[in-house]
This record gives sequence, C-alpha cells and structure tokens, in this order.
Amino acid sequence: MPEIRDIPDVTVEPRVEVDPSSTALVIVDMQNDFVDPRGRLSVPGARATVPAIARLRDLARAHRMPVVYTQDWHAEGDPEFALWGPHAIEGTWGAEIVPDLAPAPGDLVIRKLRYDAFYGTPLAHELHRRRTETLIVAGTVSNICVLHTAGSAALRWLGVVVPVDAVSALTEFDQHAALRQIAFLYHGRLVRSDGIVARSR
Repeated sequence: MPEIRDIPDVTVEPRVEVDPSSTALVIVDMQNDFVDPRGRLSVPGARATVPAIARLRDLARAHRMPVVYTQDWHAEGDPEFALWGPHAIEGTWGAEIVPDLAPAPGDLVIRKLRYDAFYGTPLAHELHRRRTETLIVAGTVSNICVLHTAGSAALRWLGVVVPVDAVSALTEFDQHAALRQIAFLYHGRLVRSDGIVARSR
C-alpha cells in the first residue's frame, strides 16, 4: 500500500454564530461503555471532551435550543456485536449516558440501533417539528456515529457545525479523517466549542 505523504489539512474557524431559533445540539453516544475507562468500548479522549460538551449543553439550554442525546441501544445478540463485541446493551450501566452529561427534563433522547442517529428513529421528524436548520454535533465516535449522523443531517440539507474539542475518536488518524470528511464532503463548519456563539434575537 502506498505511503500517504500529503494529508489534507482542515480549517477550524475561530467563531461560528448560530441562530438559537433554528439550531439544535446533538450529543452523540456519550455513554458509559464509550466514555468510562471501564466501558466495553472505551474511547481514548472521550472523557476529556465532557467539559466542552457540557459547555455547549449549557449554551443551548440558556438560549432555548433543543438538546438531543443519542443513545446506542442494542438487544442481546445484536448483529453489530460481530463487528464490535457486545456493547451498549439496553438497560445496562454501559448504555447509560454519563452522569456529568445526564439529560434534563425537556431534552430529547433518541435510542438508535446503528451508527446513524437518523436511521430508523424519529430524529428527522423531531427536528422538522422544531423547525431546525442547523445541527451542532458533538460526542463520540468521530469517524463512526458522529460522522454518519453529521452526514445524514447534511443529506437532509441541515447545516452542520462540529466543535473539534467536543468529539473523540479511537485514533488521531480517525479523528483527522472524520473532520476532513465532515468539512470537505458535507461542508460542515469546524470550530472549537468556545467559538460557538448564539446570535442575539
């Protein structure tokens, strides 16, 4: 296999302004099995993203933007276990969202069977009902569930904003590749979590 020498860079904008009336925050799969070191598929760096995600959650709530949590949710014997082993089994500790990011009353929790949070779920309907035009997508894993959810949003003509310090992957290469795809293929905007500001109404 040829060595890849020129790795395309990604542009991280210093500031992205969003309209609170048409923006939602999606927090992808911040569950014990992925975030806690004791989890079955613990992702290096996922725990370190919790403060940035909490900052975004607080921003969203302060400006009355919908906060959506996705929750990987599998029954015993799920075919996906052939790829990753058992994880996020319904009703277990591993499937629970980490306590530091626990949903509040009024937040929306979407339980999903596959990587894409739109696949087989009511997410598109719920966002449409709230007249959402832009999604801020945070969480884990950058090149799997974050990427597929961001891509599915873009294919529905939703604007996508990804805070680079609020997503995590299994390797540095996976992280970079995911951000490159989100920016290049889906025209997503990359920014740090503290660079996202809510437009004054």
